Amino acid sequence: MKKFKEYLLITIGFLIVAISVKFFLEADKIAAGGVMGIAIIINDISPNLSVGMIMFVLNCALFIVAFSSIGGRFGVKTIYSGLGLSGAVWILDKFIPNGMVTNNLFLATVFGTLIGGIGMGIVFNQNASTGGTDILAKLLNKFFHIDIGKSLLIVDFIITLFAVATMGIELGMYSLLSVILHGFIIDSVIEGFNVCKQVMVISKKNQEFSKYIIEKLERGCTIFNGKGGYTWEDTYILYTVLSTNEFIKLKKHIKEVDPKAFITVCDAREVLGEGFNNIVGEE
Repeated sequence: MKKFKEYLLITIGFLIVAISVKFFLEADKIAAGGVMGIAIIINDISPNLSVGMIMFVLNCALFIVAFSSIGGRFGVKTIYSGLGLSGAVWILDKFIPNGMVTNNLFLATVFGTLIGGIGMGIVFNQNASTGGTDILAKLLNKFFHIDIGKSLLIVDFIITLFAVATMGIELGMYSLLSVILHGFIIDSVIEGFNVCKQVMVISKKNQEFSKYIIEKLERGCTIFNGKGGYTWEDTYILYTVLSTNEFIKLKKHIKEVDPKAFITVCDAREVLGEGFNNIVGEE
């Protein structure tokens, strides 16, 4: 059931990306990095070749190169997502030849990047990626010993330079803007999925709160020994990490049981371990 859910979310994610590519980025010739950007540039030079078909061929070639030179570390999810995205764009190209929603380049860049970033965030949140740029970056890392993060920037920057050379400075600048925005949007989407509440409670009723967290919320918690700085009396500090909805339930329970309890709450941007995401992502 868990695998089915993961692949369902990956499918939803790459379909959202396909929509952004077909109706905004491809339609307005915005080569926003990655295999998709390369495909849009080639399509501009050879309009008879559809963007989806070019993406599919490029992804297949890159996966073959990756397996032969880097090793099979990309996993089934990434292959499924990369080829699935290419196939989805290819199908849209076939049945909807002209998918332009707006001829305003700024609106196409913003909405295409926003929609695509949401889809990519969903895919990345399932420990997968759409291949393409990731593979090129890993090749640079292997053969030229350049950090992965820098490699990704170099690859996307080179693609935008080609966009400038083939489609003009204006489209190249919009492509670069899309590349820059993409990273921020993907990070925001992933954080939105994974953000939790890190909670610390100081109360004489912490034993009861601990029981509530374990039995009602089905979460774990940790109890620390402490000492009051003013009274020097022994006390206990309860620590737990909960989803936002779970924290709301706990706060309501604390208010009913011990209104004088002292509570601190922080956002936890990423939580790894039992009950949350795995420390080592599974492909």
